[in-house]
Amino acid sequence: MLASSYSGILVFFSLIVAVLASYTALNMAGRVASTRGLASRLWLIGGSVAMGFGIWSMHFIGMLAFRLPIAIGYDLGLTTLSLAIAVSSSAFALWLVCLEELPGRRLCGGALLLGAGIAAMHYTGMAAMKMEPGVIYEPWLFAASIAIAVLASGAALWIAFRLRRDAERVVLPRVGASLVMGCAIVGMHYTGMAASQFPLGSWCGAANSGLDAKWLAVVVILISLMVFAIALIIAMLDVRADALVTSLDRANSELVQLALHDNLTRLPNRVLLGDRMEQAIHTAAREKRQLAVLFIDLDGFKAVNDVFGHHVGDLLLKAVSRRILAIKREHDTVARLGGDEFVVVLDIGTPEDAAVLAQTVVDQLGAVYSIDDNTVHVAASIGIAIYPENGRTTHELMVNADAAMYHAKEQGRNGYCFFESAMNANVHQQLQLQQDLRRAVDRGEFLLHYQPKLVSPNGPMVGVEALLRWQKPDVGLVPPDEFLSVAERTGLIVPIGNWVIDEACRQMRAWQDEGHDDWTVAVNLSTVQLTHVGLVDVLREALERHGIEPRHLVLEVTESTAMRDAEASLAILNQLAALGVGISIDDFGTGYSSLLYLKQLPADELKIDRGFITELTQGNDDEAIVSAIIALGKTLGLKIVAEGVETVEQQELLTRLGCNALQGYLLGVPVAADQLSRANRALA
Repeated sequence: MLASSYSGILVFFSLIVAVLASYTALNMAGRVASTRGLASRLWLIGGSVAMGFGIWSMHFIGMLAFRLPIAIGYDLGLTTLSLAIAVSSSAFALWLVCLEELPGRRLCGGALLLGAGIAAMHYTGMAAMKMEPGVIYEPWLFAASIAIAVLASGAALWIAFRLRRDAERVVLPRVGASLVMGCAIVGMHYTGMAASQFPLGSWCGAANSGLDAKWLAVVVILISLMVFAIALIIAMLDVRADALVTSLDRANSELVQLALHDNLTRLPNRVLLGDRMEQAIHTAAREKRQLAVLFIDLDGFKAVNDVFGHHVGDLLLKAVSRRILAIKREHDTVARLGGDEFVVVLDIGTPEDAAVLAQTVVDQLGAVYSIDDNTVHVAASIGIAIYPENGRTTHELMVNADAAMYHAKEQGRNGYCFFESAMNANVHQQLQLQQDLRRAVDRGEFLLHYQPKLVSPNGPMVGVEALLRWQKPDVGLVPPDEFLSVAERTGLIVPIGNWVIDEACRQMRAWQDEGHDDWTVAVNLSTVQLTHVGLVDVLREALERHGIEPRHLVLEVTESTAMRDAEASLAILNQLAALGVGISIDDFGTGYSSLLYLKQLPADELKIDRGFITELTQGNDDEAIVSAIIALGKTLGLKIVAEGVETVEQQELLTRLGCNALQGYLLGVPVAADQLSRANRALA
């Protein structure tokens, strides 16, 4: 027999190629299994080519590593056929491991077919040498090589099936499995080569007409590495692309969740509620059924916020939402509009169904809450609008349910009320008032009246309070209690309040030019104004524009406004005080002040609420309360002002109790600026 040998470097490269081919096969199996449709088919085709070329390259490099003392070549046709067998076998293997299940019988059948394909590729490659006389194979080694091919194929199929899902935790197992599979493939090849014997005098029929082995080894190695690199890079990029798509889908889902749900309670918000209502109305119209909209507003929620703070208020809203969700039926919609307003949309057979649910909601929400070791009570006022009787659109149903809810509040709260057409009048009045207010802001229809503030008991006058009036065309002066609540609810109070500050400063400049350098002008700040980010800049610019020293401007903040969010109010009032303006706590005695916060407020003045002054007479309860407030204020170093003084008895009693200044109709009614000087001279 002819003596044979191997090129050590090519044997080493054949092992490297076998390991890379195995890793590529496992990676391709993962991509095929994780994709669907056309993408899966494309990965199957590409993976088959890469895997098949890898296995064939290992075989061919092993063939090129084989040395005989004669010239060797390879027939192009048979070599190409061996490559085709490798690619076909690889396609079968990838298809098999990407099935949903791989039972034992299917695994064994697949191992036989794949092993036979690999053996056929190997011995077809051997036949490409066209040896004369033919190659003699050692029977037991020949059988062993086929057995190794089948066993290696079975192991490869089982490993690939187990590691086919793409995930970070399968990277290291794939590397280990690639080493095992690569060694098995190399073992099969060199066992088959060991079975080959070449008689003396043999010659290679493809030596002159076939592929030259001298340069073919380098080309095959380079092409193999290139194919593996391209396949793995594309696979990794595809994995990263899938991960990016998954991440984007998750982020998009989160954005949709945030856009359509309330951040605090996770209930649907106004946008999603509108969509749900449109669908419910469409279904009710098609099936000729009734639909009920329950508009729920909490009674007493503001007091909870004022007393316990917004943290407890937020926890209360979450508890309320849980109670409503526990009551609703499967297909009902519960949404939070904002603040303490909730809406329930439900299919009903009769209006009585809505009444039953509304009463259940009232009962459940009225039960006691225990939040952060605090016992909290709220009630619910509910307005009910029925489709189609009370409206055929989302807007109509919401407006009418809202009107019915306000009617429930007027009837005593803690109950429900069905919408009636007469309620629309008040709704339309509110909408018209909003439009008129916006027009008034644009046209400058507001003006200020000023009420004098005198040193107890009879003067002199030390300042004025600016009081807002609306000179409405064709109507006349509109008192503030008829429009301020709407202005606050719509946010129009901010531009109106900014105008008041500027106009008061302008008028103060005019009075100073007349010689009244010791006067101050007080303006009222609403809750919305106090928390507005531009308030400090508005004040600073107004003072600078009119050349007013800050001490001549006093900002009046009600006790309840200051205590609404005590920490935030303290920070804002400190910024205002830093400008040099005066701070007055208005309507003192009606809120829920904490003495701890009250002593920290940068206030200069404390105004006793007119509610204590109206019935004030010597010896009654109001005298005791007023006396206590005055004593508290003086202890804190504050000037005390009593407003609402209308009788001489009140004037004398307040002076005796220690009030520094008085304000009221007895001492001067609110008048326009040009009348104030005459009123002041009359008082003098």
